[in-house]
Amino acid sequence: MEEKAIVNDVLASTKASLKDYEGAIIETANMELRQTLQNLRNSSESFQYELFKLAESKGYYTPAQNATQDEITTVKEEVSNL
Repeated sequence: MEEKAIVNDVLASTKASLKDYEGAIIETANMELRQTLQNLRNSSESFQYELFKLAESKGYYTPAQNATQDEITTVKEEVSNL
């Protein structure tokens, strides 16, 4: 398997794990377990970001274009009106 495929597979797996952590966190009443899951999620997010930066630098991943200031303002206004 080539490096690009491996990196993309790990990114996808990490993304799925983050969703699983989030689901477990919001369903957990035990504060000690909740904190442990939050710590694991935070570590996983950091790992994902570092791997994303590697993938981007090697041309394995091209993120979407940045939003314009008008788009950002529109979303902020919509969210603040909820």
